[in-house]
Amino acid sequence: MDITFKCPLCEEEFRVEAALAGTEFRCPTCLKVSLLPEAEDAQLELPPPEKPAPPPVPTVVDAGTLPTPPPVPKLAARATSSDADDARLARRLTEAYQRVTQEVGKLIVGQEEVIEQLLIAIFARSHCLLEGVPGLAKTYMVKTLSDALQLSFRRVQFTPDLMPADITGTDVISEDPTTGRRELTFLKGPLFAQMILADEINRSPPKTQAALLEAMQEHSVTVGGRTYKLEQPFFVLATQNPVEQEGTYPLPEAQKDRFMFHVRVDYPTREQEREIIKRTTSAFSADVDPVVTGEEVIAIQRTVRKVPVPDHVTDFVLDLVRRARPTDADAPAFTKELIAWGPGPRACQQLVVGGKVRAVLRGRFHVTVEDIEALAYPVLRHRLVPTFNAEAEGIKVDEIIRRVLKETPRHEAKKVL
Repeated sequence: MDITFKCPLCEEEFRVEAALAGTEFRCPTCLKVSLLPEAEDAQLELPPPEKPAPPPVPTVVDAGTLPTPPPVPKLAARATSSDADDARLARRLTEAYQRVTQEVGKLIVGQEEVIEQLLIAIFARSHCLLEGVPGLAKTYMVKTLSDALQLSFRRVQFTPDLMPADITGTDVISEDPTTGRRELTFLKGPLFAQMILADEINRSPPKTQAALLEAMQEHSVTVGGRTYKLEQPFFVLATQNPVEQEGTYPLPEAQKDRFMFHVRVDYPTREQEREIIKRTTSAFSADVDPVVTGEEVIAIQRTVRKVPVPDHVTDFVLDLVRRARPTDADAPAFTKELIAWGPGPRACQQLVVGGKVRAVLRGRFHVTVEDIEALAYPVLRHRLVPTFNAEAEGIKVDEIIRRVLKETPRHEAKKVL
């Protein structure tokens, strides 16, 4: 005898043996683990019978022969409702991603991969380090994203004389016009916006860089012994100019590790540059329509954390990161020759969280190995320190990551009933 079971998340129906009733069942489509109903519970879908008319002659019936209705699984019902809400919000994220890319595409030509990685970092509640030569619309891109997501935006140009109080805010003396009493009032800095563009972060001294990175990690700033919470969601996009390095203060490796992605903005193609010329030298204009609100972004950030990750994908993440460490026993020989320092555990965390967001953006509620491979470069790019020999031979970090990916085994997915 078989029973019919419908997954509460993807709503796909399966027929399983009645002997498995009351055990856990993992959906092969979305990997959601649910408790199979008992055989008698599975037959409760019929409408309750109408109350029969009273018989003309009273009859004594033994109470033991009356059927006892099964208990209502209240906790399971609440879990199913929550899972359905998560599934709806995941579909909302997929639709929002498509609409956001369309809205940004009204003003930004190309750079689809960069836009996707920025959105992944935002929905993963993290930050990005952007590298590219001047004139590639980095500021325009972030401003357009903030308009589509309805987030407040501020741009800070980092210079050698920029002080921490210039970005966090400071206490100023204000006078009450009615009483004439003077008191200290906190004047908020640009960090109190929801989306921050820290332009050329490596041109300010380490003290100012540390003030920004503290806000990134703690989502708060401390001024005059008092702590002020930053408005959520909070996203920082820091840029670096790879051309001019004179008079700069390079970010230490520990501080670069705070960024989820190191995104590189490349030159546009010939056709893209042709379109850029047409738009910027004509009367072209377009408005960006808002797609989601800040509250929806926060809800999406919570939902993507619930996306399941199969064991074979977790094993792939561990194998990939550990093979990039020259001190690991499983590291290939070229790793010891080309990498001085490898990525830490935060790289594994960012790969998994980023893979969850990327999966939902593509309409899936489970992570695949392809999601991890696509994010390996931006996640590991700033977490690998090449050796002197690698730099002398002109071997780039991306080439090292490509070789590590090639040496990492792909595990088979385990089928679980």
